[in-house]
Amino acid sequence: MTATGAVWRNWARTEEARPLRVERPRTTAAVQRAVRAAGGSGIPIKAVGAGHSFTGIAVATGVQLALDDLAGLVGRPTADGRATFYAGTRLRDIPRLLAPYGLAMTNLGDIDGQSISGAISTGTHGTGSGYGGLAGQVRGMTLITGDGESMRVDDENNAELLPAVALGLGALGILAEVTIACVPRFLLESVERSEPLADVLDALAERTASADHFEFFWFPHTTTALTKTLTRLPVTAGRRPLPFGRRWVDETLMGNGVYRVSCFAGTVLPPVIPVVNRLATTLAGNRKFTDVSHRIFSTRRTVRFREMEYGLPAEKVPAAVREIEALIAEKRWHISFPIEVRFAAADDLWLSTAYGRDTGYVAVHRYVHENPARYFAAVESILINHGGRPHWGKMHTQDATTLRPLYPRFDEFLAVRDRLDPRRLFSNPYLTRVLGS
Repeated sequence: MTATGAVWRNWARTEEARPLRVERPRTTAAVQRAVRAAGGSGIPIKAVGAGHSFTGIAVATGVQLALDDLAGLVGRPTADGRATFYAGTRLRDIPRLLAPYGLAMTNLGDIDGQSISGAISTGTHGTGSGYGGLAGQVRGMTLITGDGESMRVDDENNAELLPAVALGLGALGILAEVTIACVPRFLLESVERSEPLADVLDALAERTASADHFEFFWFPHTTTALTKTLTRLPVTAGRRPLPFGRRWVDETLMGNGVYRVSCFAGTVLPPVIPVVNRLATTLAGNRKFTDVSHRIFSTRRTVRFREMEYGLPAEKVPAAVREIEALIAEKRWHISFPIEVRFAAADDLWLSTAYGRDTGYVAVHRYVHENPARYFAAVESILINHGGRPHWGKMHTQDATTLRPLYPRFDEFLAVRDRLDPRRLFSNPYLTRVLGS
């Protein structure tokens, strides 16, 4: 336990809280004791992992459960590749934990600092039209409910709750353990190219269908897309990683160091941003290399930013990106951060942004020292008009009234919430906004 009254801030510095107290459980039993104590006192309780959500989804107004010490593997993976992790395990640590067993997660996002429980609870995803988000890899969990009971949810226990609890927004209980369906360790071949944006958008359906994993970035004020195409390979194919010097220059020096300086310069003199963006796309050389999957999926990011992301029907993405391009030109805004576009397969998780439809994700960002309000609001309007659903962990303005029509199982989720947390022990202002009271 830490001293009371300490201020907690999320990674993006968009949210902060001063919880009544902070507890650091090391075991599932300790989580259960903390929930029972909070419930007995009528104090709300929330778990927090890495604080990487841009929304207030993890803000704790009462007891904050910091899960950093509740980490690691629970026993050994099963013969069919199911591995159970304590809820606070960081995604970046999972490859090391799975390596002795020759296993890997089937897909990852482009940032790996999150806890496994936070990542699945907010709908974190990677890219690949044949692959779902991280919550789609969940096969079970141990959940501490609002009455302080430990509930196992998997295909043999309370299976009817799995589509709700696997992506539960932290509204149904505190996750203590998470079971993931892993796959044999594999390599990825990464091909990165600069291509005309118009060509990429025209052929987007074909590009996503023909690749295991495809994504692209577009820097506003340019006509160039930076594409990334990944092909899954067996470990026997052999690694051909980037040389250390090339990786350091591309990702540490240019991708973080120089980019941080250019973003800051843009806040002082916005008209330089188009020049910098055009230079960035010029300097982004073509690359082809092969490495173990997690080293390709995830990239180290140290430049702090704010982000909004919506999941659209995949076929709507080209039109949405073109409208955003036209919007920026019309408003004459100077936007330094690129737009990121990724894809995911449809799933059956009740509050997943990909529920029932193949999905394309459009994410916009602003440097931490820039005000994102006008840009995000205008882009949000475009994405909503294309049937977009907001990422639960990224900035948006939606509430329960506007979200209910987007999710066919919304009311069923609320019924599960009423069952597992009738006193709203796990609620906070963000959850009240998006789910109602």
